[in-house]
Amino acid sequence: MFTQLSPAQPDPILSLSLIYNSDQRDNKMDLGIGVYRNNHGQTPIMTAISQAEQRLLQTQTTKSYVGLAGSEVFNQCMIDLLLAGTSAHCRTVGVQTPGASGALRMLADLIHVANANTTVWLTDPSYVNHKPVMEAAGLKVKFYPYFDSVTKRVNTDAMLSTLAQAGSNDVVLLHGCCHNPTGADIGIEDWQAITALANKNGFMPFVDMAYLGFGDSLEQDGAGLKFMADNIEEMVIATSCSKNFGLYRERTGAALLVGNTINNAQNAKGRILTLARASYTMPPDHGAALVADILTDTALTAVWKQELTMMQQRIIGLRQRLVKTLAAKGCDQFSFIADHKGMFSMTGLSPEQIMRLRDEFAIYAVGDGRVNIAGLQEQQIDYLADALIAVTQ
Repeated sequence: MFTQLSPAQPDPILSLSLIYNSDQRDNKMDLGIGVYRNNHGQTPIMTAISQAEQRLLQTQTTKSYVGLAGSEVFNQCMIDLLLAGTSAHCRTVGVQTPGASGALRMLADLIHVANANTTVWLTDPSYVNHKPVMEAAGLKVKFYPYFDSVTKRVNTDAMLSTLAQAGSNDVVLLHGCCHNPTGADIGIEDWQAITALANKNGFMPFVDMAYLGFGDSLEQDGAGLKFMADNIEEMVIATSCSKNFGLYRERTGAALLVGNTINNAQNAKGRILTLARASYTMPPDHGAALVADILTDTALTAVWKQELTMMQQRIIGLRQRLVKTLAAKGCDQFSFIADHKGMFSMTGLSPEQIMRLRDEFAIYAVGDGRVNIAGLQEQQIDYLADALIAVTQ
């Protein structure tokens, strides 16, 4: 049977890490895979996570099954974190999933069960895994204009003009904040306009919230989502604890379902659990147990928020220092990097320039020009600036 299979196409991001790991040069720099690193090049375990793990080790008495929905305490914590203070809060249910990718797939499967003729609209460009996940669930995929490659900002007019064509058989996927891969975010006015279009035309919003707290703040990053949830009858949300809790390998995520009534939301949850049973059955417990402990303990929540703010501020500082360093060297073509949000920026570099960065400078970035600013160390900024200037001259 296996002899009939052709070789699979390597993942453009994960395969890059394998090449990076085999590189023997001392000055190599990984700006490809989307993980936060400190100034020592490490992805640290957050203090709140360490404290919660110690408490879990001392108090947990069993490793028995939790249930198809995972930790319901965790699910409610995610609902509270994202939707507290909105009219949607009391008509939202949650399902713990294996990371946000698991949430994306479970929600896509649910959409296909509800309406097999659904088309999902994605930003152009979008997270590399969005299209494969939606298509694997049997959904049709289209792209709407989003990123202006000249201004390196959102092309609002083109975006709204295209989304005005979406109708009742459509789902529009939005990045909650810190757009991956571009770093260019829509503003609150855009959230308001898209909400109005959804209510007028009947399409359902699907928000991928993977980087809450990495842009401006927990409150500001979630403001657009909260506005939409407060003013719409039905939507779905995929959320992740990989970045803002540093739980990358624990695969801790959630799928949230906002219904026009809590009964309809509960019905949708039941269908997701049936789909989960036929897939992974139950999500891993460890990461969710830690997050639930942190978010239900006032002291641990304060520790977590303080450390998250430090990480967010460090990313902003890296962006500003890189732009200032480039400007001091007479290069202002990357000034937009200081305006982008979160981990990533789309540089506009060509695949050939990206290859030059790798071959000549041992700097690894994704072939489409995306760089992970959060993977940068302060002492590498000058070297990166020189490399960027060299490949663009």
